Amino acid sequence: MSLSKVLACLLLSLLVLHLLVEAADATEVTEDSVESYAAEKIDCGVACAARCRLASRQKMCKRACGTCCARCNCVPLGTAGNRDVCHCYATMTTHGGRLKCP
Repeated sequence: MSLSKVLACLLLSLLVLHLLVEAADATEVTEDSVESYAAEKIDCGVACAARCRLASRQKMCKRACGTCCARCNCVPLGTAGNRDVCHCYATMTTHGGRLKCP
């Protein structure tokens, strides 16, 4: 009878150890995904300065572009057009129903 208790304790210990190893692996994946997300974040100031460089109202353009960039993490290349590159940026509208992003 004591042999069965020892085997049960050993089996239980191995099960707990296995669960701890799996939990540690899951934590490492989560930390990697957070770091990769932070690395993918674009510099909205630089991207919007390039997008608005030919605008007649630079302050307003950069403010609107900065809001759109912060929400979408994307700014189309060039000074106009290319909206198909960033769906979120292209479809954001004001309360009045006009396109928000320059």
